[in-house]
Amino acid sequence: MPIDANEPDIRMSELPPCPKCQSIYTYEDGSLLVCPECAHEWSPDAPVQGDDAKGIKDANGNPLSDGDTITVIKDLKVKGSSLVVKVGTKVKNIRLVDGDHDIDCKIPGIGAMQLKSEFVKKI
Repeated sequence: MPIDANEPDIRMSELPPCPKCQSIYTYEDGSLLVCPECAHEWSPDAPVQGDDAKGIKDANGNPLSDGDTITVIKDLKVKGSSLVVKVGTKVKNIRLVDGDHDIDCKIPGIGAMQLKSEFVKKI
């Protein structure tokens, strides 16, 4: 059956967008789906990651999630202050955010801060 250039391709809208770049121009290549814009390939049967799964890991490679309790593994100087977050400081109820400092939290005795996940470990 010839393809009419004026008719939209129905199959394209049935495929899910790319999970990496959200492109709608995905196509099938054998058993995989492929994104032509970022070259990401994935299985259509693979579980879709939710918004909570940002892929942020602690210093030991354990995945972190919102609400976790962590411990600081290195003395951290607080920028613009003489305060220091000491090794072993326990921080409860973290929140993951995008950016260089990917953990939002409140540290007892210091207040609201952002930390890098490479300087903490999950309890």
